Amino acid sequence: MTACHPPAQAVPTDQTIMTLLYTDPLFLKHETGRHPETAGRLRSVTARLEKAGLIKKCAAGTYRPLTEEVVGRLHDPKVVVAVKQLAAHGGGRINPDTVVSPDSYNVALAAAGACVAAVDAVLKGDEKTALCLVRPPGHHATPTRAMGFCLFNNVALAAAHAKRQHKLTRVLLIDWDVHHGNGTQDIFYEDPEVLFYSIHRFGPGFYPGTGASEETGKGKGLGYTLNVPVKFGTPRKDYHDLFTKALEKAADKIKPELVLLSAGFDPHVKDPIGSLGLETEDFTTLTRRVLEVAKAHAKGRLVSCLEGGYNVEILAETVQAHLEELLAFKG
Repeated sequence: MTACHPPAQAVPTDQTIMTLLYTDPLFLKHETGRHPETAGRLRSVTARLEKAGLIKKCAAGTYRPLTEEVVGRLHDPKVVVAVKQLAAHGGGRINPDTVVSPDSYNVALAAAGACVAAVDAVLKGDEKTALCLVRPPGHHATPTRAMGFCLFNNVALAAAHAKRQHKLTRVLLIDWDVHHGNGTQDIFYEDPEVLFYSIHRFGPGFYPGTGASEETGKGKGLGYTLNVPVKFGTPRKDYHDLFTKALEKAADKIKPELVLLSAGFDPHVKDPIGSLGLETEDFTTLTRRVLEVAKAHAKGRLVSCLEGGYNVEILAETVQAHLEELLAFKG
C-alpha cells in the first residue's frame, strides 16, 4: 500500500524538536450517521488547532494502513473479516452501538496504521512525542469483538508492534478515557511486558461495566493490570491524587521503555456521555504527569492516541490543551 500523507504543512526553519501529528481526511470517511462518534469530532478539533496555529508547530506524521494479516495477529481473523465483509456489503451495525460504513474497514486499518507509525517514529527519530488524531477509536475492541464504537484496537496494535518489531519488553499503556478500556485489558491481561493502567468512571450501569480494582491480570501478567475505578461526583483534587499515585506505582513497576496513551476527553464535566467533572485545565495537568513519567523512564517517548470525547467543542478545547502541553515539553 502507498503511504498516506496529511496536507502539506509549514516546515520549521530551525532544528527544534517537535511533536508529530498524525491526521488524515480519510478518518472522516467512517460515516456513522446519527451517533455520538461522528466525523464532526475531528473536524472540530482540526479547525481549532488550525485557528490556534498549533498544526504548523507540529511535524506531520506519515503512515501506511495496517494489513489484514497484521490486525489478525491481535484480533481474531474472523472479527477482521466480519468488519471487512460488512463494509463491502454497504455497512450496518456490527454491534448495537458500533457502526460500520462502506469505508469503515479501510479507515480502521488506517487509524491503527497511524498509531503504529507513531511508535516507529518516536523510537527511531528525533521527535519523542506524537499525537494521533484518529477515528474510529479503539480501546473497547477485544480480541474477539468489535464494540463500544471501536472496530480495531489502535493503541493495542501499537503496543504489540513495539514489542514485535522493536523488541521492547516494558511498555506502559495509560488510559484516562472516562470508560474502562476493556478491550486493551483483555488483550494484555496475561502479558507482563505491557502494564495497562486505566482510571475511569465506575458504578452500576456505567459502560462497559469492567475495570474493578480487583482486576489485576492473570498468569504471568498478574500485577500488570492496574485499574482505578472512580465514582461519579469525585472531587477533581481527589481524581488527580488518585491518578498521580497510581501512575507513579505503574511506572515504578514496569519502568517503561515507551509510554502509550489512550487519550479520551470524555471525563470532562460537559461531556454528554461520560463526565467525571474535570475541566479543560485538568487535561493539561494529566498530560504533564504522563510526560514526566515518559521523561523519567522512556527517554521522553510518548504516543497519544485519541479515544472518546463527544461534546465536539469541548473535545477541540481539551485536545488543544493536551497538544499545547506536548509541544511545551522538553524531553
